[in-house]
Amino acid sequence: MKKFDLVVCVGTYTDKTGAEKKRWKTVGAMIEGKDGRPFITLERAFNPAGVDVEKGRDSILISLFEPKEKDSDF
Repeated sequence: MKKFDLVVCVGTYTDKTGAEKKRWKTVGAMIEGKDGRPFITLERAFNPAGVDVEKGRDSILISLFEPKEKDSDF
């Protein structure tokens, strides 16, 4: 059963009102197996090296969001 979407910020854009917004990409999911243990799946094409990071950092942030109703299967 899918518990969370794994999501990264891949950039920003400016909306119609001039506000800066983040652009998000779903790159995988955290799933609960039949035995209750969690595991993750990642899109094969996702390259974490392409995600912007602050200068001096060597890791990226992957956020967990509860899946939307229409995306209940991964």
